[in-house]
Amino acid sequence: MKGEIAVIGLGKFGFYFAVTLVDLGFTVIGIDNRQNRVQEARDRLHQVYRIDSTNKEALEQVGLADVSHVLISVGDSIAASSMIAMYAKELGIPHVWVKAVNPDHQRLLYRLGVDEVIIPEQMAAVQLASKVAIPGFLQYAAFDPEVSFQELTIDRWAGKSLRQLDLTRRYRIQVISVKKKDSDEIEYMPDPDYIFQPGDKIIILRNTNTSTRLKS
Repeated sequence: MKGEIAVIGLGKFGFYFAVTLVDLGFTVIGIDNRQNRVQEARDRLHQVYRIDSTNKEALEQVGLADVSHVLISVGDSIAASSMIAMYAKELGIPHVWVKAVNPDHQRLLYRLGVDEVIIPEQMAAVQLASKVAIPGFLQYAAFDPEVSFQELTIDRWAGKSLRQLDLTRRYRIQVISVKKKDSDEIEYMPDPDYIFQPGDKIIILRNTNTSTRLKS
């Protein structure tokens, strides 16, 4: 099972996480203790097991120790998710992610050594608020929450090149891609001498906390 991803808890969040990874080309193993969830997931995931995930021996028997990543998403039970997370760390899984129900649960999981803790409602609220506050906001960078991706449509910058605009020095932003108007092709790391046209779309990397309102 090396390189495979396991999802423990096939409720809405866990199930959609799992099938999205499958659509992206990953091999995903699903685990749940409810027959209806297991049955539904069998048509979408590579392997599905019905076991009690709070039983460490059961986790070992399905080969959980051999996966590279595991997401634990077992509803509102703080005790169950914490216990499974502890077992996952003891089994030596390199990357353990857990869905938490609140910030206190999040702190507990980090104390257990969990690599990534997710509070879906919090994430969704922050993303939505950011889209209101930052026109064109796409998402935060995984490596630093103070850095985000933003999409801009070219208007005032039309007729000028990246070199002429000197955006990195003037605004401390980095243009990482250009999608020309009326084209489906995306050019990554664009030519600094490309002349922007009205309607071109660019994706930039910027400091989320900057107050500068970019007028592209």
